[in-house]
This record gives sequence, structure tokens and C-alpha cells, in this order.
Amino acid sequence: MPTTPTPLAGTPVLHGNEPPSTWVRRWTHLIPSGGSVLDVACGHGRHLRWLAERGHTVTGVDRSAEAIAAVAPLGRAVLADIENGPWPLDGETFDAVVVTNYLWRPLLAQIVASVAPGGVLLYETFASGHETVGRPARPDFLLQPGELLQTCSGLRVVAYEDGFCSTPERFVQRIAAVREPRGAGGQPARHLLDIPE
Repeated sequence: MPTTPTPLAGTPVLHGNEPPSTWVRRWTHLIPSGGSVLDVACGHGRHLRWLAERGHTVTGVDRSAEAIAAVAPLGRAVLADIENGPWPLDGETFDAVVVTNYLWRPLLAQIVASVAPGGVLLYETFASGHETVGRPARPDFLLQPGELLQTCSGLRVVAYEDGFCSTPERFVQRIAAVREPRGAGGQPARHLLDIPE
């Protein structure tokens, strides 16, 4: 299995080349094998790389032309200002939607709606309290207590955290939530909580 290189201690990591989020890595196994993945505000593609290396078809959307040029070799790259223009993927759904370090409340319903039946939402961003340790500090960019749970009320929550991380210091909320397949009768879905080896 491909690995992400770890920088030497004390070596600065360029923005967009950081290792994938531990939360995304932790719950990648919930994505259907070979599934389609949308990374919202994908930046320079740390999660697109991680997921493409694992056999997923990836789509990244970002408003930065530089970021989109960087991720274009990985899969579909969509240049769009999703805060000031129309949603560029209208009517499309994905087996996974990944969002990290990004919050634009008017898009929350669209993000959830982009998860296909049987798909998963992996979302992690800054939460209330973060203003005491760094940026972002404006309430517009910080989730309120329980906000991701409310946003995902139509999905089955597999994992949720709302708290403080010490390295680096940050307040976060993060969720892994699945959209149950239509007509799923019989045996209950088994959303594995153990980390696969």
C-alpha cells in the first residue's frame, strides 16, 4: 500500500503537501472499493492523492487556479468559486465526500446531498473555541457545538468528535456519516469501527 512520506523533524511542510488528515485516513475504509470521491475545497490535493493511490476516482473542486493545476493529474479538477457562484456539480453524487478545514454554511446541505446512497461523508473542520488558540477566529468559520451532527441528521453517524487536539493546538469537529443504501433490507449494514490492517 502506498504511503505518504513523512518530513524530517524541523523541516517545514509546504501548504497542500501535508500528510492526509488522520480522520480521513482513519475512515477511508468506509468508502466503497473503487468509489468516486469528491474533495470540496481540495487545495493542493493531499486527500485526492491519498484516495487516488487507493484506487478511487477523484474529483477536486477549488477556487484557486494554482491548486486546480496541481491536482489535475490526479483526476477531475474543477475550478469554481463555490461561495459566490453556482454549485458546479449540480445533480452529481459521490461514494464519498471529503471536506477538511473548510466551512461555508450555505453549502452544507449541498455537501450532504452530494453523498450517494451507500456513500460516506468525511468532514473535519475548526470548531467554536478555536478563536482562543489561532485562526480562523471568526464565528462564521467555526462550527458551533453539535452543528455537524445536526447537518448530518439524514445520514447514519458512524463516528463523531467535538473537542480539542493538542498537536497542533486546535478545536475541531469531525464526522464520518453514511447514507444508507435505498431498499437496504435484511441484514444491517456493517460499518467497521476497527481500523483495518
